[in-house]
Amino acid sequence: MRILIADDHQLIAEGARLKLAELGPGTEFTIALDVAELRHALGQESPPALALIDLTMPGVHGREHLAEVIAAWPGVPVIVLSGAESPALIRELLAMGVQGFIPKAYSADVMLSAVRLVLSGGVYIPPMMLQADEPLVAPPPSTTGEGAAARLEERLHQLLTERQLDVLRLLSTGKPNKVIASDLGISEGTVKIHLAAIFRALNVRNRVEAVVASRRIGEV
Repeated sequence: MRILIADDHQLIAEGARLKLAELGPGTEFTIALDVAELRHALGQESPPALALIDLTMPGVHGREHLAEVIAAWPGVPVIVLSGAESPALIRELLAMGVQGFIPKAYSADVMLSAVRLVLSGGVYIPPMMLQADEPLVAPPPSTTGEGAAARLEERLHQLLTERQLDVLRLLSTGKPNKVIASDLGISEGTVKIHLAAIFRALNVRNRVEAVVASRRIGEV
């Protein structure tokens, strides 16, 4: 398994590499210390298992470097490292297709746990951000307002089966495939089949987009 780490601070990049080496003896790394090295990796290397990318690097304009990675390596989970801790920022990144956000103030152990969660199919959001006034992702229908929940259920019932709705509800809480399978008493393979069907029905590419799309359906 190979992981891309892109950060213009070599100390942070090396520290992340050393900690993530605990994932297993077969873990390899590509380090990009600037945008030019990141783009070189996009053009020269096969997709990694995961990309850990600094939000702000010299030469970056907005979020373009993240968009380039997501477009070049569809299906590769992207985790953003940032010194900022803003719910609005995290919402923007989730909508782009990012599957994790780790503030740089967090410990190396938290980073390792977040990477493990994302590699298993989950979405990592800082716990403190989950307590923000405005939710980062759509909560399960049972926790929304009564009228909104009814509208969401009605629209989703037109697109998905009952089991797919069960999977989507658990997906919206950030649970990985293994936990969804355990909660529903089905195999991980079956969860993946349901996720593929959900993505097709909602016309989305990944887990985060599915949650965002389900929220927008309820607002129509």
